[in-house]
Amino acid sequence: MKNFFATSPRPMARSLRVLARLLSYPDAPLRQHLPELQAALHQEQALGAARLAELDGLIAHLQRQAPLEAEADYVQLFDSGRRTALCLFEHVHGDSRERGPAMIDLAQTYEKGGLYLAEGEMPDDLRVLLEFCSTQPPKEAAGFLSEIAHLLNVIFSALAQRQSRYASVLGALLDLAGHPAEAVPIASEEPLDESWQEPLAFDGCGSAGQRPGSSQTQPIHLVRRNAPRTGATP
Repeated sequence: MKNFFATSPRPMARSLRVLARLLSYPDAPLRQHLPELQAALHQEQALGAARLAELDGLIAHLQRQAPLEAEADYVQLFDSGRRTALCLFEHVHGDSRERGPAMIDLAQTYEKGGLYLAEGEMPDDLRVLLEFCSTQPPKEAAGFLSEIAHLLNVIFSALAQRQSRYASVLGALLDLAGHPAEAVPIASEEPLDESWQEPLAFDGCGSAGQRPGSSQTQPIHLVRRNAPRTGATP
């Protein structure tokens, strides 16, 4: 693994865990512990002053928001679009067959480090990956982040395009990876709930959906429209 630091990097384990929590659903327990999370970032000082100020802005924003508003904004941001998806293989493999083996390989990487996924956790979830990185020595953790820096930059750019304060979290991760956060072109996309096309089942049992000149009933197909992708390739 490449060494991106001329000297030993600062410890970053607590910062990685805090950043993982800040990317989590802003429920009551998270909002309750925002002051402790903020203090941990400042105490470890793995990040520069400018980035810490941006993260302070995100934390203050979450503290000011009404709970339902914060939760709704989070769902709209991370669960309703592919460019901001926190599952990294969504940006690499999409729905292709390669995604399954890649998941297995990543889970095995965790297990070799003595960590096992809880039920329902996805190995390519960025928050899970950050938890794993937090258990590694600083150089190894930074190297792991560097390997996914191109994906972090895609999410960072999508969040920045939406003028979301969450972009500061991705910017912080790129700082820890030793890579500058920079905007990359992000193609427009349709919402996830509109990416499935379902033809009408019967349409009044009329002729719609039938082949021209045919009186035979045709089968129904669910067709997924592939949205254009940007960023990493396998």
